[in-house]
Amino acid sequence: MSSCALASRLLTRSRSTAVHTSRSRRARAASTTSTAPPSDRSSFFRLTALGFVSAAGAGTYVFLRDARAGAEELAALNERNPVGTTAKRERPLTPLSTLIRTYVVYSFCSVPALVDWAPGILAALSAVPGLKQVTEAVVRATFFNQFVGGDTAEDALPLIEELRAQNTGCLFAYSVEVDETEAAGHGPAQESRAVTSVHKQVVRETLHCIDVAADYEDKHTTGRTGRRTWVAIKLSAMVPDAESLRRLSQYLVSTRPRVNPPVAFPGCPLPTDLDVLSSPSVTGTLTQRDIAVLRELREDLLVICTRAQARGVRLIFDAEYSWYEPAIDAFTLDMMRHFNKVPQRTKKSSWFGSVRQLEQPSKTVQPLVYATYQAYLRRTPEYLAQSIAAARDGGYSLGVKLVRGAYHPHEVAAHSAVASSSDQSTHSLSISPDAEPPVWTEKADSDARYNACVRELIAAVRADVGNATPTIGVLFGTHNWESANLIVDELVRQGLGQPDAQGVVHVGDEVAERVTMGQLYGMTAALTNYLVDRIHSSSPFVIKYIPYGQLSEVMPYLSRRAIENKSVLGNGTAQEERRRAAAEIVARILR
Repeated sequence: MSSCALASRLLTRSRSTAVHTSRSRRARAASTTSTAPPSDRSSFFRLTALGFVSAAGAGTYVFLRDARAGAEELAALNERNPVGTTAKRERPLTPLSTLIRTYVVYSFCSVPALVDWAPGILAALSAVPGLKQVTEAVVRATFFNQFVGGDTAEDALPLIEELRAQNTGCLFAYSVEVDETEAAGHGPAQESRAVTSVHKQVVRETLHCIDVAADYEDKHTTGRTGRRTWVAIKLSAMVPDAESLRRLSQYLVSTRPRVNPPVAFPGCPLPTDLDVLSSPSVTGTLTQRDIAVLRELREDLLVICTRAQARGVRLIFDAEYSWYEPAIDAFTLDMMRHFNKVPQRTKKSSWFGSVRQLEQPSKTVQPLVYATYQAYLRRTPEYLAQSIAAARDGGYSLGVKLVRGAYHPHEVAAHSAVASSSDQSTHSLSISPDAEPPVWTEKADSDARYNACVRELIAAVRADVGNATPTIGVLFGTHNWESANLIVDELVRQGLGQPDAQGVVHVGDEVAERVTMGQLYGMTAALTNYLVDRIHSSSPFVIKYIPYGQLSEVMPYLSRRAIENKSVLGNGTAQEERRRAAAEIVARILR
């Protein structure tokens, strides 16, 4: 009997049992009141017990309803996305405790009001001695274990090993970023962070993270190909005061020359963006301290990229809020032009006097540095086209991480605050000069731009295959089934993948070195497993984003995961994950 049928039977039984229990309790309560009035204490205990029983009955009903819906959804997914049974990998059973944790976490994320109130609730509970430890233990047992690989890089290695056994790679990240409340302008003053050297610890830990990733790959791969443990970095965590990035962004938006065709805010980076750091005088919104901080950031990035290049570890420069993006783009382009240089073609004369162009393969991983392109930004299609052309003209390899974007609610709120405020002194983080918000307000618009960029990027990969050194590399980050299938179908359509009778697409090493797909750890395991089964390559074609860090350090990341799952761009992700977890729990119990 299928899990869907069993869930339906249990759902019906629980519904009838709940009705019977309710009637019998009402009858007993009525007979008791008619014979002798109970004491106040007895009434309290009865009402409490009745409340617990009613809550348990309602919870069981909701859980079984989720299980039935989840089983139906999984069956429909398998029908729409078939892969031959012989092609599916044998996977170890997910522990029941993990399934229960997943159900609890996504049940929480399914209630938008709870997600909105969570930061305040956590802050209040953490301020009470005794409750702080309990609160942290609960968060660690749920959200931390669901989305985070561990407290240290070494703690995450068993998870990375487990994923590699399933032919899945890892995008490693020391997850320290600007807090949501600070980004909204309501948190503690940024100056309090500047007193400490937290940003220098982030730099040191990033270097350590690169070494851990490289040591792992050195044991599992040979040479510079097939290395699928990469490292992601966030620039806002590498400065003592993220306002320095924001002020540089303001400066760039106001001073950059217009490009043709025009690119909407946050604009398009130029090779001259960081010339201001060597300027003898401070101009515009920048202060002397900003210049010193940003020079130090550039020096740190040079050290980080040099280490990554020497150890053969690709670096992903993560995107952040739009008010930091012009500065982040400038630094990313600067590093890309420096470390992604493609070997120049050499000329060789033949016996007949003709000249041949010989291309020498790069001795380092290429592309080494990847920029992140957010499809929900209005600028992205034009920005991507300009980036491809600029890399070709500049003689460097373009690294692209394409995502939809994870800051949508904050972007809309920040821009709305500026548009609705008549008080010029009102603090707002948004620096966009445009009347419209920098992000698309409708999910369908973001989806359409993402899919359009998929087609453009795979066409660029097709044109590049055959070169000794890749001049483009793409990481497609998506939790969307339609987009994921589009990527695979485009590979086949462009002749970059060969399907077999089982529905498996075989991808050669030349393509696998240029195209990768990724999802966040703790989300859409069904999609990840499907892609691993559907795409066959000698090295992992799919990677999971695995952050690590102390609980206090990763709280902003966990908050963003919760907000993303309940937001308009989440598209019901939390409800889907919750229902599928319930279906797997029922199937496991009844197996």
